[in-house]
Amino acid sequence: MSGDRGGAPEAGPMDWVSTAVGLGIVVIVLRDVFHTLLHPAGRGTLARLVMRLVWRSAGRGGRKGRISGLAGPLGMAAVALLWSLATIVGWALIYLADMPEGFAFSVESHQRNSLLDAVYLSLVTVTTLGFGDIAPTSVWMRLATPIEALVGFSLLTAVVAWVVEVYPALTRRRVLALRLSVLRRARNHPEDKPPEHLPPDLLADLAAAVAEVRVDLTQFPTSYYFREQTEETALPAMLRYALDLVDLAAESADPHVRTAGRMLGCALDDLATVLNDDFLRVGGDTREVLRAYARDQRHHAETAWSGS
Repeated sequence: MSGDRGGAPEAGPMDWVSTAVGLGIVVIVLRDVFHTLLHPAGRGTLARLVMRLVWRSAGRGGRKGRISGLAGPLGMAAVALLWSLATIVGWALIYLADMPEGFAFSVESHQRNSLLDAVYLSLVTVTTLGFGDIAPTSVWMRLATPIEALVGFSLLTAVVAWVVEVYPALTRRRVLALRLSVLRRARNHPEDKPPEHLPPDLLADLAAAVAEVRVDLTQFPTSYYFREQTEETALPAMLRYALDLVDLAAESADPHVRTAGRMLGCALDDLATVLNDDFLRVGGDTREVLRAYARDQRHHAETAWSGS
């Protein structure tokens, strides 16, 4: 059977349904990629649903389970796989509406399977392999195949950019946790207990770092689902000490220390708001939300949060 179309038959109702469903799937994927990677708030619906599902599934492995530390990478891989498979299926449905009349086949067969041929063509096109054994002959399909190749290349680029963007955000979060951990150990001496010994510049720097983490969670919500294995690099475990610094600064007679402490307190309030609104939905004050954050990240029992 040749794919050349002397007189192209009219598209039937099922052909239009297949095309509409395929276009709908492709649009949904592209919208989700856009909202996940380019939207300032990072609100991709499919990506968030998959990340939450992987996070909850990994959490069933127990607080000490290694799988919980892989929830973030596994979730990103699952999202990328979902985007890829949905794109392949969407374009396959578009091709199916014109299969086999709208295509020429270099290898003839008496028993062609239009569905398998459409999926195969979509797969080799989205991966930009382009074997050429199935070539479009109709006008619309000759336009559709290079567009899919462009979408496939853009999707690969988007996933790589996603990984490149998320890991620096994780590094900033870990550095803040380490700073709080080191400061807690350094101030673990009686002579350092008075609030007057708190450097206001240090409190202001910590406030700026907390604000940066808040922005990272807003722009890259995927970073929430990366759990640290050690307490020293886990910000949820260290935020209790940040709250203690706020309380300590409020007792200082130095107005600069009190102001810097209030700055840190406000930054923690803003971080708690983002955590509560976007991830936890627990309500309560800042201390309760941050405690819930430590519990959700399975660092609650490892720190003094359990007694707060």
